[in-house]
Amino acid sequence: MMIRALARGLAGKRQWPITLALLLLIAALVMPPVKLPRDNANYIVTFDITQSMDTEDVGSGQIPLSRLDYARAAMRETLGKLPCGSKLGWSIFTGQRTLLLMPPIEVCGNFDALLSSLDEINGRMRWTNWSRVAEGGIYSAVHTAEQVGMNSAVIFFTDGQEAPPVLPSNDRVRAIADSKVRGWLIGVGGDQPVSVPKTDANGNRTGFWRADQVIQVPTIPGKPTTAESHEELSSLRGEYLASVASRIGFGYARLRDASSLTKAMLDPNLAHSEPAEMKVNGCPAFLALLLLTWRFLPLPARRVPRRAALAAIAPVAALQTIIQGKRDRGLASRHITTATANPAGTRAFSE
Repeated sequence: MMIRALARGLAGKRQWPITLALLLLIAALVMPPVKLPRDNANYIVTFDITQSMDTEDVGSGQIPLSRLDYARAAMRETLGKLPCGSKLGWSIFTGQRTLLLMPPIEVCGNFDALLSSLDEINGRMRWTNWSRVAEGGIYSAVHTAEQVGMNSAVIFFTDGQEAPPVLPSNDRVRAIADSKVRGWLIGVGGDQPVSVPKTDANGNRTGFWRADQVIQVPTIPGKPTTAESHEELSSLRGEYLASVASRIGFGYARLRDASSLTKAMLDPNLAHSEPAEMKVNGCPAFLALLLLTWRFLPLPARRVPRRAALAAIAPVAALQTIIQGKRDRGLASRHITTATANPAGTRAFSE
């Protein structure tokens, strides 16, 4: 009975907005996502976690940050600016190879998981203290991206510190070019050489590296003697990284702030077109809201015609009142005239 009464009520002429709004809300609940082509990018973000990345010489505040912390902070800010549908995963580098921590996952649906896992990347994950950035790390990162697939691009954070600096061999350059993996090297660090913190296996700082504890760049026989090597000190090797990037077909950018990282990651050359699910059930829900608002609220647009009609009728009603008043006065005057002219008839009538 109640259902029938409700159906009759909704079928009324005045209730059609409610009926249509109900149908739109049902459509919003059952409508599946629509797949539309969209330009997205998939990234494997690799962090250099060697001890030189613990050097505190970057940041915009009064207290400098370590290079690794600065890179993570920039990545945290950029993560919220990546378009939905993009996918991102984490990787770390030390020694001469990278280790994939998380394969690329969609950024909007897994935003909290990406942030929490990013906070856990630190120097305690190191399995060795030496590094070959170009010959080992970048090549390994490209190889990992190739294995993961999904048109993954490489974002590689590093200061370029290695002893001695070694450009990638021609075989490695050809292997990277043949893979068709693209990406950016992101340089992190200051311009002035500073001491590199020394940490134990648990990540506890135990001092700084001394000159006699690290491998210095050897003198090459037959070449002019260069300045004395000080590999115990570290600064950004920007020119070296730019040279490596140009040889392997990558872009190079110095991490000055989060915007420089965002610009690199939104590079159109890294994007590819793929079908992406897009939720469109908000459209019928919004239309239902408009209908219900129009039905129940006294909108000014619905009151204006009524006021206009009343304003048009008012002069006519006033004119009718004046005419009726004149008629009444005319009848009264004729009655008085008749009574005065024939008083006997009036008396007879009254008797």
